[in-house]
Amino acid sequence: MTVEIHRSARLFHAFLSRIGGVCIVLLPVGGLAGCGYTDSRTAHRAQLAMIGMNSTDVQSCVGIPDKIKKIDDHVQIFEYSRTLNIPSTNDSTFVPLQTLVNLTETTVGGAGKTCIADIRIQDDRVVDLHYSGDDDEIIGSDGVCSIVTRGCVRKPVVSMRHVRRGPLGPISAFHSPRTPPVPTEEATPTPTAVTTVTPVPASVTTARVNK
Repeated sequence: MTVEIHRSARLFHAFLSRIGGVCIVLLPVGGLAGCGYTDSRTAHRAQLAMIGMNSTDVQSCVGIPDKIKKIDDHVQIFEYSRTLNIPSTNDSTFVPLQTLVNLTETTVGGAGKTCIADIRIQDDRVVDLHYSGDDDEIIGSDGVCSIVTRGCVRKPVVSMRHVRRGPLGPISAFHSPRTPPVPTEEATPTPTAVTTVTPVPASVTTARVNK
């Protein structure tokens, strides 16, 4: 009886050791995947929330543009270029973490490090926000671009619009949202002038006719 108990205990500890090793190996990949999903949602949320912002607020939460292209007297482009700094993980004797990460990126993609964000401003209002470059992480799209716009998403400014959060909201990690129309300011109604007409008494009218 005692021998069977010790054997069961050894088998149980061996099982836990193997499970622990698998968790340690999969932890970096799971972390990368989770960060990719969250970063993609942050980048796509900005493509809705920043529509309608004025240029001053854009520079206050995104920063000074790397390039400014003036299209005409009404339209200009703010361009931001950012590179994601991803520290490498050294392989160890037991768990080749960096090799595992490299294999994952090669298999499913998502080794992007560079984002170019172009913000189109018309009459001092943001009307569109586009991402380009090698900007996809393992899960989702445009995840690298969160390093450009997450300052605005984390601390919204007055001219930003509210975007509903949650899994049922308009934000997806896998594709950019459709560009919404720019909110317009409500025009103040112009007061209408009212002209008061004083009626002429009938006796006065009759007297004028008799003359």
